[in-house]
Amino acid sequence: MRPITTITDPVFNPPAQYSAVDRFFLSLIRDERDLPFIYLTLKITLTMLPLGILLYFPLQNGVWWGVAAAYFFLNNFVYKGSFGLMLHCTSHRRFFKQKYDYLNLYLPWVVGPFFGQTPETYFSHHMGMHHVENNLEDDLSTTMYYRRDSFRGFMRYFGSFLFLGFAYLLKYFNVRRIFKLRNKVLRGETIFFAMCILLSLVNWPATVMVFILPFLISRLIMMLGNWAQHSFVDYNDPGNCYKNSVTCINTKYNHKCWNDGYHIDHHLQPSLHWTKYPEHFREHLDEFAKNKALVFEGIHWLHIWLYLMTKNYNKLAAHLVNINNTFASEEEAILLMKARTAPMPVRGISVRSLRAQLG
Repeated sequence: MRPITTITDPVFNPPAQYSAVDRFFLSLIRDERDLPFIYLTLKITLTMLPLGILLYFPLQNGVWWGVAAAYFFLNNFVYKGSFGLMLHCTSHRRFFKQKYDYLNLYLPWVVGPFFGQTPETYFSHHMGMHHVENNLEDDLSTTMYYRRDSFRGFMRYFGSFLFLGFAYLLKYFNVRRIFKLRNKVLRGETIFFAMCILLSLVNWPATVMVFILPFLISRLIMMLGNWAQHSFVDYNDPGNCYKNSVTCINTKYNHKCWNDGYHIDHHLQPSLHWTKYPEHFREHLDEFAKNKALVFEGIHWLHIWLYLMTKNYNKLAAHLVNINNTFASEEEAILLMKARTAPMPVRGISVRSLRAQLG
């Protein structure tokens, strides 16, 4: 285990002076702290999108595969995480000012499909369902009923989301009578797959590489992330954000993915700007300790998932931050982690449970 140390994750430090280009973009966006999103969007637009479009042209076989390899690399190893979490941040806090509201469609409707993000579905699922339900019974992506250190359990979880998630989400919004979000999901998924079918008639290998494969990978990564973020849940207090999620600090991932490691803090204050989470974490250390919240240093969601799949609790304990000496030993911390990864029986606390209605 590790003591609490200096936080090295990114915070906002305004420059002494903005360039003329910066000032132009600042006139469009709501928050100067989101200026990095502009430059990330431009990089993606000027590199990855042209490569994806180029794959639909009649290229020589070797050239086509070279372009496909570059596209795959940029999509999954350079931009996947940073784009996905930019989409997350701009779902919680609108990116462009009201008078330029049409520009807020660019990420979900133009760039998103190249990453396999069907338009509006992420926003509807994350904002209209996940944060509302907080990983409890009616959260369609809840981890509570699975053994979270089981690969078999994870594959059941992922398979349910991949094949039934769309239908369940539509049913959820119907039951809750949230028709606006239901229609967003229906519209986005229908248009995305209709586009894929039409483009497959033009060039099916390009469509698989540009849209279908990113779709499958994105849904896998999103569920892997949610699984890791909510792997440790206290059955006696599952609605407590300190006890149903984890936080990861001092990791390169936070620099690339806009402090996404601060998941406990995010569920506590979903609208807080991403640059404020290190400060929020510092301000609530006593609450973290009081609730025996699990905070890891130097690792992120993929590491947590991998260590759980291999049941390597010693590795998790080695990266655990022992805030205020909450744990007397690594053995005590491991026992708590194992208890919080156990599957939970259906508690039946809600007679209106969505899962009961879905059958």
